[in-house]
Amino acid sequence: MQLTTKIVIIDDHQLFREGVKRILDFEKSFTVVAEGDDGSDAVTIAEQYQPDVIIMDINMPTINGVEATRQLIEKFPDSKVIILSIHDDENYVSHALKTGASGYLLKEMDADALIEAVKVVADGGSYLHPKVTHNLVNEYRRLALEESGTAGVYKQRVEIRRPLHLLTRRECEVLQLLADGKSNRGIGEAIFISEKTVKNHVSNILQKMNVNDRTQAVVVAIKNGWVEVR
Repeated sequence: MQLTTKIVIIDDHQLFREGVKRILDFEKSFTVVAEGDDGSDAVTIAEQYQPDVIIMDINMPTINGVEATRQLIEKFPDSKVIILSIHDDENYVSHALKTGASGYLLKEMDADALIEAVKVVADGGSYLHPKVTHNLVNEYRRLALEESGTAGVYKQRVEIRRPLHLLTRRECEVLQLLADGKSNRGIGEAIFISEKTVKNHVSNILQKMNVNDRTQAVVVAIKNGWVEVR
């Protein structure tokens, strides 16, 4: 018997909140158990409904999503929060993740990304919008180059060593496209395979690399020189 994932949505824009709820209602294993319109509602709602996942807007009038997440994690350490935002700047993302959020989605997301994010986070993983992942990767690379003092010559010196000892050639392709910030759909379109096949490849990559989520896989791949950051 499939268990139901209980979800709370907290966003001060009612039309957007209703749109998110409508998308989630299409998934039979999801149940939206409560809604709120400000971060000040988060702790009370979580205490009353004990949701599996809380989807939280970052910009709200009284208490913003990041502060609300901090309060939630402080009182309920196992809370799983996905932040919704219009900001793709790595500072916003890093702050949200350091506060305890398990996911970060841009409001330009499509329905598939929202559903996938909830499933991943409910299962104990982390999920970042592909565009956000790409920006974080670029920032990681910039900082690494500054530390090494080789920003001017790095591209000429770097040698990409595909992890063929660990992954198949197709999985290496998928890993590179993950580093490029592609979504599952974007990966499928790039290499002409179905989205379901992409999901299988990503699952195999995470298992073989012994990481929990896509972002960790990309960071490990960059550190080992397994992908090209472009």
